[in-house]
Amino acid sequence: MRHHDDLALSLQRNRLTRRQVLGLFGAAALSGCASSPVGGGAILVGMSEDEEKNVDRKVAPQQFSQDLGPVQDASLNGYLGSVGQRLDANTHRPQMPYSYRVLNANYVNAYTFPGGAVGVTRGILVDLDNEAELAALLGHELGHVNARHAAQRQGQAMVTQIAVSGANLIGSAAGYGGLVDLGTKLGASVLLSSYSRDNEREADALGQEYMVRAGYPASGMVGLQQLLVDQQKEAPSMLQTMFATHPMSSERRDTAKQLAESKYAATNKREVGRERFMDNTAALRRIKPTIEACQKGETAMAGKQYGKAEEQFRAALKSTPRDYAANLLMAKCLSVQEKDAQALEYARTATAIYPQEAQAHKLAGVLALGQRDPAAAYEQLDRYDRLLPGEAGVTFLKGIAQEGMGNKQEAARLFSSYLTQSKQGKAAEYSQSRLRSWGYLK
Repeated sequence: MRHHDDLALSLQRNRLTRRQVLGLFGAAALSGCASSPVGGGAILVGMSEDEEKNVDRKVAPQQFSQDLGPVQDASLNGYLGSVGQRLDANTHRPQMPYSYRVLNANYVNAYTFPGGAVGVTRGILVDLDNEAELAALLGHELGHVNARHAAQRQGQAMVTQIAVSGANLIGSAAGYGGLVDLGTKLGASVLLSSYSRDNEREADALGQEYMVRAGYPASGMVGLQQLLVDQQKEAPSMLQTMFATHPMSSERRDTAKQLAESKYAATNKREVGRERFMDNTAALRRIKPTIEACQKGETAMAGKQYGKAEEQFRAALKSTPRDYAANLLMAKCLSVQEKDAQALEYARTATAIYPQEAQAHKLAGVLALGQRDPAAAYEQLDRYDRLLPGEAGVTFLKGIAQEGMGNKQEAARLFSSYLTQSKQGKAAEYSQSRLRSWGYLK
């Protein structure tokens, strides 16, 4: 227990070391067969339709925040929603609570949760050429929802006894070496893990069917698949996450093309909606150089080329100084280089640019603890907690901040609250040790 006493003494003297801060974040780491809506065959699912919807309500906001939240452009999000609604009215499950948002993430991907909450990254949106390709992208995601692929995988996971309760959704604060797991009961790593090739083929077929029903040309799916095949050859690192969650192949493009030229041949004279797409995405496409610089910076970060990453983020900020994602990524990049004071300034700038998005508040709180400012840390962590309530790890860190401020009673309340959610691990051990030393536990 000596390390607990050392940490407590450091908090009392407001002299946390970087090693201790890193240790804190490491410590905080934390239904049968159904009928398929598509075709009516029996499928093994691990959740009911109500549970699918509940997953979206509880888990999707966390993942969307991990992808830096919806872009601050109501008209763009509205446009995406209008295309999605045109499609989802023509699906096998029109009763699902579908929703759509363009996310600030720079990587190339789109994904959906089992109840129909769809996210499209700005990184893929700026590469599309027309509305028909966008409809194909959304249609594919709706295909996963309607075939209940996530629910099926959840059922398979239960059968093979894959633990879901420990799955990590939140991931890491990148500036701290991947040590932060703020603990969500049901993890997106299971729900959004790689689909099988059969799942992908079915989602493609359904997506092409839905876009045709909605009045789009089937060739939009061919264009989307060709774009991804081309990018896989030219810049594979940009699509790593897309390939991880959606296995790609030229076979899928060829199948889409064959269907477009046979079953759906009559639809290919339809308008692809390029002018409408370009008009509605003009503001986003104007910052494409910023997005591309961020992509290169994140690739360099993944390769631990932090100096190169910093150059790319500076280029992004020179192009678009008020870009939320670029400011937050710069903060993470500087932090991993142990330039925490500079990093904190960028994190604070990000919170001012987009105060409704949680991630910058969390990182600012993390950095403020490292800068021995527990009051500022608590303020930022509390803002995060109000935006995305209920994360056990944040409760623990708020307790640490309160202890650092000398507020033992409030720290004890937070540590007790943490222990109601997690009773194992270093954070739980530390919480128990403080509660015992303060006389709250025997």
